[in-house]
Amino acid sequence: PNICTIHGIEQDEDQHFIIMELLDGESLADRIRRGPIDIETVLNLGVQIVDALESAHSKGIVHRDLKPANIFVTSRGQAKILDFGLAKIDRQKPDATSNVPTAIADELTSAGATMGTVAYMSPEQARGEVTDTRTDLFSVGTVLYQIATGVLPFQGETSAMVFDAILNRESVPVTQTNPSLPVELSRIIGQALEKDRDLRYQSATDLKTALKRLKRDLDSGRHSGETSSIHSTRAPQAIHEHSIAVLYFENLSGMKEDEYLRDGITEDITTELSKIKRVKTFSRAMVLGYRDKPVTAGQVGNELGASYVLTGSLRRAGNRLRINAQLVDTTTDFPLWSERYDREMADVFEVQDEIASKIAAALRITLSPQEQQALAAKPTENLQAYDLYLRGRNYARRVGRQDMQVALQMYENAVALDEGFSLAHAGLANVCAQFYYHYERKAQWIERAISATQKASSNGNDAPEIKLAEAWVDFAEGRYENAVDKMRPALARDPDLDGGYYLLGRALFEAGRYQEIADLMEDALAHAGENYNTTIPIHNALGALGKKDALMNFTHREIAVFEEHLKKVPEDARVRVLLASDYAMQGRLDDAKRELDMAILLRPDDTMILYNAACCFCAMNNAKDAMNALKKSWEGGNRHSAWARQDPDLAILHGDPEFERLYPPADTAAA
Repeated sequence: PNICTIHGIEQDEDQHFIIMELLDGESLADRIRRGPIDIETVLNLGVQIVDALESAHSKGIVHRDLKPANIFVTSRGQAKILDFGLAKIDRQKPDATSNVPTAIADELTSAGATMGTVAYMSPEQARGEVTDTRTDLFSVGTVLYQIATGVLPFQGETSAMVFDAILNRESVPVTQTNPSLPVELSRIIGQALEKDRDLRYQSATDLKTALKRLKRDLDSGRHSGETSSIHSTRAPQAIHEHSIAVLYFENLSGMKEDEYLRDGITEDITTELSKIKRVKTFSRAMVLGYRDKPVTAGQVGNELGASYVLTGSLRRAGNRLRINAQLVDTTTDFPLWSERYDREMADVFEVQDEIASKIAAALRITLSPQEQQALAAKPTENLQAYDLYLRGRNYARRVGRQDMQVALQMYENAVALDEGFSLAHAGLANVCAQFYYHYERKAQWIERAISATQKASSNGNDAPEIKLAEAWVDFAEGRYENAVDKMRPALARDPDLDGGYYLLGRALFEAGRYQEIADLMEDALAHAGENYNTTIPIHNALGALGKKDALMNFTHREIAVFEEHLKKVPEDARVRVLLASDYAMQGRLDDAKRELDMAILLRPDDTMILYNAACCFCAMNNAKDAMNALKKSWEGGNRHSAWARQDPDLAILHGDPEFERLYPPADTAAA
């Protein structure tokens, strides 16, 4: 339906002519010239255009000259592709040449002939190489870019300059040209415009699916009016004059393994901005729900009470880093400041510092000498060490044994490169203390943790991250009150301290201070970020307090957190087993069994997974399998009597002779 119908090709004496359907409307080129096109129309047209290509490609036909002048938009808003005059037959399709004479097919597919309108050509077309269906996907990316922004992604005063741009230059993200556009559209168009065809969408079907998913998300967002945050339930606060929501930058490299870098740089820019007293930033948890989602600055402003939104994109290629950043006024959806940085990776700290300083200048904030000094401070001079630190931090958040082992290696390599890297030493201490507590009660772990905390603070550094490391050592050795005393002031200084509320909650639970955990629940969740572990002590405290209704309501919130996390990290066995327990509590036994089986399949010998599996079996009222899982966990080294004896999720085992043998009352230190 989205390709113009040809009824026949006829001849009248010496005149050849085509009989085609009569269309009422205008070309897409004319529609673009008339002015801006709203996002709904952009997506509707995009889906229809790609649907037409999908149909043509299924027949082995590559258009090779897709451009707005060859696309007609009817008065009813239907897109029709015209003019297949430069089309070729793709012989890779099984039925592509069955009815096409060989001589004609050869003529249509001659490599080396530069066909198509220059501005919409793919790099392989510009080089005169053999083309395939992915060539059309680059061209449709160019068309989508122009529909969305009104300008071409690759421009130049001559054809040669346009060729150079297509072959050698990256396009400016559409969100920088038109800040009101969803960041997801920028990602979709960016992937369609990849110069390496192997990195583009590999089929029109894939591109159409991405556009339809974005359309669905936008439609559901308009109709539901729900906030994107999965943690916080608070209403937006009154707008602070200089409040900035730093949204996670787009990862334009398209490589999942670069997401840790995207996340780390975004979070560190937030940290830099928080050093400016007159600027208010929002917690990681409050912006996390917007990551990779199609939102406008105005929407974020309404939902969070932010006066500005910082958006951007990041692309890494070897040692080169390209960062685009822009500060958008939420009341107008127009950028107040924007900048593009093409730097070496070694300059990443200077870029973070410069972004914070430029934003302050744009807001007419004069930085004090102390603020300038704080912004100029670097965590390390070694970029490779910083990269390893970000990787380690990403893995440490997952807590599972294998993930912690990877985090340990990353932190060790980071401090080997820079012995004075305090934050990496603190991360190393955290991992070692958690290994001692969760997995192996061996002196070597706690000794390494103590040594790492001493190195972290050796230069007088008392950053909240270092206090967190010291508190983990106290907690692992059973000094729960000391851990609480260290965590409260650390969180007062940095409420977004990664894993801070989780440790405070665990220490309070071990100390039997359940109500205090319940009281800090909303604050903890508002600052939890991706640390889903924060929910665990809250869950247990509500159970220990006998607040059954509150606990059941809380499991709904937990399930939302866990399910969202698994979309990003499906291999996280710990989240799967926690999700299984919540499903079981809600009576969703088939779902619980599915997640439990998957968790055990992923990590059959992980003592923490086995402990949580025991909790899940208890929720299913299966005491026998619960006890078997708990015994395996105990035999593997997870022997925390103080926690197990208080854990309401194991209530049906409390008093069982075998349970009492494994976890006697006197063994609170878990030898």
